[in-house]
Amino acid sequence: MKRLHRLAQHKDIGAIIALVILWLVFFWRLFTPTAADQASLVKGDFSGQFFAFGAYQYARLSQGEIPLWNPFNNGGIPFIADTQAAVFYPPRWITVAFSALGSGWTYNSLQMEMTAHVLLYTLLMYAFVRRLTLRSDLSHLAALTAAVIIGYGGYTTGYPPLQLAVLEAAAWLPLSLLGILEGTRRRRLAPRFIALAGFALGLSWLAGHPQTSWFASYLVAAYLAYRSYAARAGWRAFAGSLTLLGLIAIGTTAVTLFPGIEYLSQTTREGLGFAAKGNGFPFRDIAQFVFPGSVSQWSPLFVGLPALFFVAIALVGRAPESRFWLLVALVALLHSLGANSGFYYASYNLIPGLRFFRGQERAAMLVANSLAILAALGISAIETWSNHGRQKQALGYWLRLSAILSIIAFGLFLAWSADQSAWQDLFEIATRSAVVAAAVYVVLRFFMREHRRLAPQVALIAVIAFELFSTNIDHPANYDSIPFSEQLSLSPPALVQAVLDDDEGQPFRVDGFRGLRDNYGSLYGLMDMRGISPLWLHGPEMLVYADYTDNPLAWELFAVKYVFSGKDRLTVPSQVIAIGDDPLGTVWLHRLEDPRPFARLYYIADVVDSDQWALELMGDTRYHEREKIVIHQPPKLDLPGAASDGSASVTSFAPEEITLAIDSPANAILSLSLPHYPGWEAQLNGKPSEIIRAYAGLSVVEIPAGQHRLALVFAPRTYAIGALVSLATWIGLALFAILKIWRR
Repeated sequence: MKRLHRLAQHKDIGAIIALVILWLVFFWRLFTPTAADQASLVKGDFSGQFFAFGAYQYARLSQGEIPLWNPFNNGGIPFIADTQAAVFYPPRWITVAFSALGSGWTYNSLQMEMTAHVLLYTLLMYAFVRRLTLRSDLSHLAALTAAVIIGYGGYTTGYPPLQLAVLEAAAWLPLSLLGILEGTRRRRLAPRFIALAGFALGLSWLAGHPQTSWFASYLVAAYLAYRSYAARAGWRAFAGSLTLLGLIAIGTTAVTLFPGIEYLSQTTREGLGFAAKGNGFPFRDIAQFVFPGSVSQWSPLFVGLPALFFVAIALVGRAPESRFWLLVALVALLHSLGANSGFYYASYNLIPGLRFFRGQERAAMLVANSLAILAALGISAIETWSNHGRQKQALGYWLRLSAILSIIAFGLFLAWSADQSAWQDLFEIATRSAVVAAAVYVVLRFFMREHRRLAPQVALIAVIAFELFSTNIDHPANYDSIPFSEQLSLSPPALVQAVLDDDEGQPFRVDGFRGLRDNYGSLYGLMDMRGISPLWLHGPEMLVYADYTDNPLAWELFAVKYVFSGKDRLTVPSQVIAIGDDPLGTVWLHRLEDPRPFARLYYIADVVDSDQWALELMGDTRYHEREKIVIHQPPKLDLPGAASDGSASVTSFAPEEITLAIDSPANAILSLSLPHYPGWEAQLNGKPSEIIRAYAGLSVVEIPAGQHRLALVFAPRTYAIGALVSLATWIGLALFAILKIWRR
């Protein structure tokens, strides 16, 4: 028995080494020190969203500060509540720590975090499938196959590396499934493993992509129900385990979950309807199971031809759990079609939570995981196929498929011969699929006869990796053939530096639609009224995008002093102080001649009862924004009704704390270029003062006549409560783990 255990350990070590080698090979161009061979992730969401936010996170954390508010994008946002910021995601803290110990925050810092999560994903999938197929002599091979498929298939190597939160949220799913598996091996469910599943699910939520984590949560709950039923644990045991799972998951991520729920209720996502959320795969994307790249630049449904063969083996052989994973794959596939399928019309209304998210094609994550697990179950079932006739029949079907693919490739060859420019890509894709199918047939004949030997097992893994790597490695939609140091400079461009050199002392914003772009305000420390974070506060977004490119009203209300524009003249008086370019062409940097300050006193007010009324009032050509303020509730102070000389200046400005000195000869309303959001508190001369909503989404404070000191502090209660809940959960889990280890 000890000898068998040592042999199993030996195989596990070999499999883990194989996974590490495959990982190094797949990402070798990100690791190599040879500059001529280096590649880097393309600019886009990775650079403009995640890297820029990561830079802000690094800057604050390395100074020992928790970034609760970010003033540099979207006119100001609650950073702690923006899920994709992943403020408390533990691996991000590790990345920040290593960056601080090294050369600081670089583009490569986040690239390495991405690659580490791919390796983590494969190792956790190996662990889960290894335990799932433990009774099979081919367990190691099955687990290794599932790990390779999920790590280097079309889903993980497609858009998730660029939309980093998607990848990081998905990577923890196998660990959560492993917890459920171990917790339900006996009729009496094991709470410690259910807690592990909840903790892994909580890490997924902390990673910052709620839609992916929501899909994962449904799968984990369904797997718990299935395993509890199979173990005959009873509904009470299942309900108790599900409650424990949910409490641990919520407790783990409460520090960002509670603020995130509050934030989501006030964003533009809340107002989106079915039409905006029903997008998904077109039916033609199903062809990419066999012909990856034939429909779109990414192929999230692609798991490789060998995987499809073993999926069929698992289903025909009725491998344990195969029906469950088939059902998951089918439901997820139907949902991923979005409104292109009638299924989504039902799921949108019947399944809680799905109506919060766009991009239903992201359910491909469940399809990919299910098929990887089914393929592993198929391999583990091969040893029961001792019947030579069944093996011959399976190979015969595969030979027919290979012939069909060869015929399709030949037909496309004829079309390519007639018109190379029109058919070249499809001909290449079909030829690759036909060649792989033929190679798989040869390997399968060898493997089916002698599956216990090492050589056919290595050959099988080799052909699986060959197909996946040939299709997905160095994908042009993901990688540029340039070093990371050339991808994006941390030194501000000349146009940005010209604004940073402004030293007049009062805070101001810019309109960075051109020249600055994306979330680079966070990268360079420049307050931009725009940004690409998908979560916009409802009022600020309406103001900023009332006119997409030329918006004097937004410039006024957000205290914009500089405008990066594709025009050499604006609709308001300005001076061009620099000219540069960006990927869209020439950029003129304008300095407005009479910008509104960050804080301004008003003595006349218009009172409105809705955001829509406020927008209509401000949109009237007769409205003059410097004459009177638009507020959403009657003032408590009596205003003079006429302009009066007063002053308000910012004496200190930090993301979560702003102080102002005010001198007003009469009662006034202080208008602030600060979004109106829960968590901001005002103290006038040390006493609490109410912050009132104005302009459909900004903040004002009533100021009595006289000299005053106003302090604004961002201290959201949802963060304080969530932090306490998460702290208690993490400490409780740590103590429980230490106790278990001590007892052993």
